[in-house]
Amino acid sequence: MNPIPSGVRVWLSTGSTDMRRGMNGLALQVQQALGRDPHVGDLYVFRGKRGDLVKILWHDGLGMSLYAKRLEKGRFVWPSPVDGVVAISAGQLSYMLEGIDWRNSLRAWRPEMPG
Repeated sequence: MNPIPSGVRVWLSTGSTDMRRGMNGLALQVQQALGRDPHVGDLYVFRGKRGDLVKILWHDGLGMSLYAKRLEKGRFVWPSPVDGVVAISAGQLSYMLEGIDWRNSLRAWRPEMPG
């Protein structure tokens, strides 16, 4: 994924999302469920039911991009569904994408050393 530009807001969609959705379906979810405009340049992060896959929707001013990341082991740390939508920082998103608990910076899973 491209480095996140400064000043970009990151929004987590709480609960689970149907990961079969593509750009248009997720943009519609941003509009209807979150009540936000997906074309303003914010990042919207969605997590699947199993918790090991996230999709990130981002409009950079030129067009819409959809990024996906799946963890081989472990799950992405996610807020409870009662929270609605949660804003996090770009640094917290970087932690989350590395499999680290973005709430307190502890790695959720660490690969074993070879040998």
